[in-house]
Amino acid sequence: MADPLRAHLARLLKWDEAHASFDKAVSGVPTDLQGARAPGFEHSPWQLIEHVRIAQFDLLDFAVNSNYRHEMTWPNDYWPATPAPPDPAAWDQSVATFNRDRDALIKLVLDDTVDLAAPVPTGKPQQTILRSILLVADHNAYHVGQLVAVRRALGNWG
Repeated sequence: MADPLRAHLARLLKWDEAHASFDKAVSGVPTDLQGARAPGFEHSPWQLIEHVRIAQFDLLDFAVNSNYRHEMTWPNDYWPATPAPPDPAAWDQSVATFNRDRDALIKLVLDDTVDLAAPVPTGKPQQTILRSILLVADHNAYHVGQLVAVRRALGNWG
């Protein structure tokens, strides 16, 4: 069984105790609203889920890949250029990829042979695996909150 810190970190990555989970936030968005922008909001639901998928993968890769090279540029490479998915399957594919990468992060956290305080392979000493995990959780929570707000503004929540 995982130690209490690892167990809590694993739960944090799927958090649904203090706010809506990613899974709930992406469930039930009709195709015609996936690319919609609500008044007063900069991003569509599609842009938000793609952004968290891209950022989460980048942080996972950074945390574990000894050949990681930071080649993406902010903000263009972290946000989709268009508000709507490029095709009908893209939404489900993005959600599935997000979940796969989140599961890989959870597996990493629960692996007691991994030193969470160790620096990532290509990072600076303060850039630890734990830092990457916490960044993912914090970043995802922020944008899941935005997704819920956009869905409310579009009349598609609750």
